[in-house]
Amino acid sequence: MHVLIIEDDLRLSQALRHIMQESGYDVDLVHDGADGLAWAESGIYDVIVCDVMLPKKDGFSLVAELRRGGVSTPVLMLTARDAVSDKVCGLDSGADTYLTKPFAPAELMANIRALVRRQGEVVFEKLEAGDVVLDLTSEDLICGERDIHLSHKEFELAQVLVANAGSVVPKGVIIDKVWGVDSSAEDNNVEAYVSFLRKKLRYVGSSAKIEALRKVGYRLVASDGAAGGASC
Repeated sequence: MHVLIIEDDLRLSQALRHIMQESGYDVDLVHDGADGLAWAESGIYDVIVCDVMLPKKDGFSLVAELRRGGVSTPVLMLTARDAVSDKVCGLDSGADTYLTKPFAPAELMANIRALVRRQGEVVFEKLEAGDVVLDLTSEDLICGERDIHLSHKEFELAQVLVANAGSVVPKGVIIDKVWGVDSSAEDNNVEAYVSFLRKKLRYVGSSAKIEALRKVGYRLVASDGAAGGASC
């Protein structure tokens, strides 16, 4: 799961990242509201943790602008304020829940898990496109009776392509989702892992193809032309 933390207190933001990374989450940090809005608008995050008192743009305004722009990513707001009016303002701006400082790490993680459950009540175990099945638990690529285990980066790339089967995924989006927004990964990293994934598709005997669109991105073309979907 990919989490964006927007918090100007450097010590607290590092502590939050450590807590979430211990739970296996990928975490990006941003320290002011203007940058936070720009990163959040990418739509690549599963959850956003946002302080209220931020330089350049406060958390209330940030969340309200996200919602006006159609970004529905769940938002957990953090603040030292505990007045009811402040909580109402945060929720009315579009936040999903509100946590008052100080808080215990267990309380933070329980709130994040609740947001994830609320976002999608069904936890999907597989993604399918044509004759390709991606097991989200084992990180195996399956076609008929054949399967092969993917490396974690291969799995994350496969997940992006299978979930968007039939649609072009820009290279920049792939880099953000697979390597992270602040990574130093470049186009040649994407090309290398696309090559690895193509070999594994051939190994399992899939008829699905990964098409490269020059200077744009990649598209998984499933054998039946069906769009990606999920099944339990």
